[in-house]
Amino acid sequence: MNRQASQARSWHPGTPGGNNRMGTPVIELEEVRKVYPRLAGDVVALNGVSFAIEEGEFVAIMGASGSGKSTLLNQIGCLDVPTSGRLLIDGRDIRNMSDFDLTNLRRDAIGFIFQKFNLIPLLTAYENVELPLIMKKGQRDVSGRPIDLLRQVGLEGEMITHTPPELSGGQQQRVAIARALANDPKILLADEPTGNLDSKTGTQIMDLLANLHEEGRTIVMVTHDRKTAAYADRVITISDGRIA
Repeated sequence: MNRQASQARSWHPGTPGGNNRMGTPVIELEEVRKVYPRLAGDVVALNGVSFAIEEGEFVAIMGASGSGKSTLLNQIGCLDVPTSGRLLIDGRDIRNMSDFDLTNLRRDAIGFIFQKFNLIPLLTAYENVELPLIMKKGQRDVSGRPIDLLRQVGLEGEMITHTPPELSGGQQQRVAIARALANDPKILLADEPTGNLDSKTGTQIMDLLANLHEEGRTIVMVTHDRKTAAYADRVITISDGRIA
């Protein structure tokens, strides 16, 4: 186990030597329920979920297939809203927000890292990272931030002019992480970020996420792998739509 993973596994909020930057919840769920109406009967994906994630935490969410963990991540990512209960992102209850406001919240406060990368195949690595900045500012970037972010995740030179099909899986995930950081979000959401990678590349990606956590990023990660979950400050286990 690398240094970051060992620290994450042994550290708990409030213990001596812990990270003193924490203390302000950026994510709060209070009795959150998500119900999908079906002709054969309603499907309860989340059933009274309550917890808080503080600024600077690295939290892993684990659970079996169908347990509700992906639904939970979609709620936190403002891709969907609860049927009932309260879900606050940076102090704002998303159930009371318009679609326009939710879109802006996702753009400005949340960075997404996906298992399958979800890069635009016809755009270069640079252009993929630049895209969130264009969407926010309405114009091409002149600050040099995409290059700085790509360099931060270990990509530079000719690599930034390559399109996703010309990059390895690990390189594509590095581009995806740089893209997630483009608008300097408070929260990074990672959905099985090593699921499509070999073990060596997966470790490199997790070391990169651990470094971002050390810099103060709040990270919420869904994973089925306990070794990957060991990088987190704590693990939330979900079963049948409830916190186990």
